[in-house]
Amino acid sequence: MFEQLGLIGCGLMGGSFALALKRAGLVKRVVGYSKSPSTLQRARERGVIDVEAPSALLAVSGADLVLVAVPVAATEDTFKAIRHLIGPHTLVMDVGSTKGDVVAAARRALKDHLPGFVPAHPIAGKETAGVEHADAALYRGCQVVLTPLPETDPAQLRQATAVWTALGARVREMSPQDHDAAYATVSHLPHLLAFAAMNAIQAQPEAARFLALAGPGFRDFTRIAASDPSVWRDILLANQAEVLAQSQHFRAALDALEATMREPDPLALQRLIRQASEARSRWPGPAAPAGRPADTAQDAT
Repeated sequence: MFEQLGLIGCGLMGGSFALALKRAGLVKRVVGYSKSPSTLQRARERGVIDVEAPSALLAVSGADLVLVAVPVAATEDTFKAIRHLIGPHTLVMDVGSTKGDVVAAARRALKDHLPGFVPAHPIAGKETAGVEHADAALYRGCQVVLTPLPETDPAQLRQATAVWTALGARVREMSPQDHDAAYATVSHLPHLLAFAAMNAIQAQPEAARFLALAGPGFRDFTRIAASDPSVWRDILLANQAEVLAQSQHFRAALDALEATMREPDPLALQRLIRQASEARSRWPGPAAPAGRPADTAQDAT
């Protein structure tokens, strides 16, 4: 059991982590900090935190576990703000959706505390952000990717693995580079495409009429376009090179489909559609928490 969780960022991800720890009986006290006083108040009212800290630094004072749950662009400033009160045996984790930039920020900011840092990415989320949507069951059944550094203390890595496992998550390890390449493919690019699809429709005079006719397929395809704009701005910029590389792969595939339509070449078009259909059928999908279908159980955010 941890004596104290220092929670920096009391939104959906951080708030859910705190609630899950409490439900599992893994923490005695949660001290939280948010830039928004109203968020802190709601976190206290919902039982996410026990004590409101006036600063990020004071939230980690005395903590043996620290979770940094802020937008990825704010990670380095947060590390700089808290490093002076991180204890010698404190486990520090983040929940950022990109890892290369987070690791670089940790190297610049955490300095002597780097061995205690275990970068983490829980593949979970909702379209709705905010502490009011925090859920103790959010991480149950989801995948959590840890991207330890060469400097990471093996004991801290084991402890991080144990924490997420105790919350019901399935833990795997990757390098930060492999993580960012993989999630550019299966998460960041799909979000980019969903944003582009909605913007393309909205730019047309008949947008409202078209949308009134949309059905379940459109709903499923564009669901993630409702994601938090500031969060996804930071993710796409932080992983820019990998996302743009995947965007080029997509353009090539789209060009190939369009070429068969222009020919027209029905057999070639059917072959490309079958290729995609069979690949999708072979994919087992993410494991779903109880009560939710696999394809909608989690967002790779």
